[in-house]
Amino acid sequence: MERIQSLEEFYRAKQIPVPAGMNRELGHFNIFDTAELITTNTPLPYSRKDFYKVAFVSGRNRYFFADKTLDIDQYGLFFANPQVPYQCDHLDEDQAGYFCIFTDAFFHGHSSMKLTDFPLFRPGGQPLICLPEAQVPQVVDIFHKMKAELESDYVYKFDLLRNYTMELIHLGMKHQPAALSPAHTNAATRISSLFSDLLERQFPIETTRQQVNLRTAFDFAAQLSIHVNHLNKALKDATGKSTSDHIADRLVQEAKALLRHTDWNVSEIGYCLGFQEPAHFNNFFKKKTQLTPRTFRAA
Repeated sequence: MERIQSLEEFYRAKQIPVPAGMNRELGHFNIFDTAELITTNTPLPYSRKDFYKVAFVSGRNRYFFADKTLDIDQYGLFFANPQVPYQCDHLDEDQAGYFCIFTDAFFHGHSSMKLTDFPLFRPGGQPLICLPEAQVPQVVDIFHKMKAELESDYVYKFDLLRNYTMELIHLGMKHQPAALSPAHTNAATRISSLFSDLLERQFPIETTRQQVNLRTAFDFAAQLSIHVNHLNKALKDATGKSTSDHIADRLVQEAKALLRHTDWNVSEIGYCLGFQEPAHFNNFFKKKTQLTPRTFRAA
């Protein structure tokens, strides 16, 4: 698996000079024309970045998120979160669209909400939105405004760029299926959200020295300062699944990603996921998938 791609590495990979005076503390924003950057159909590596991305996609593309695959057949909006690794395969030679990249610091102090508070950027959310053709001109116009503003000398242009980015985020959420936009209306939902955030912070596993630390309902309840029975009931009420089921499902998801995208041996993968004995990892994986790790990798 690729390690985290930094902004500097992103620019070098695209053969673009790193912007002079790039200041991480103040935040970074830039916009690109997709057609000008894509020179090959080689799949982009499965990795996570240290920046956010909002892209208008025109053309057939396939996105891989651990063990989940999502397709765009014509037009779409893609929202990339630094916490979530992904890979993109361009299925058409002719690719068009635009995308902007920005750091968390770019929005820090300018909104009452964190970017990960928005469902599109929330781990486990729906990052890919299919767009109806009638919506395309509006999206393209927003990106054109972004490009013009970024190139302008207007003193407050970055405020406008934040507004344009938020417009894209809200446009994406409007087209998101209602079931994927949960409202935080009660304590159970809030606890579920906090639990999901804690769970996702442990992933992705990027080196054989990294290890999952929170693996039981008691571990998470201690971190959230609530009784384990309260946590279990809240998750059951909010999601219909137990705490142990959520943890196991996420461990299986990460195990599948590591088996597919790394050459690490099964013992190393099991250790990273918190299994001290390879046999325990094999038994766990087979119980959840009906396949041994080696069989899954070879499939």
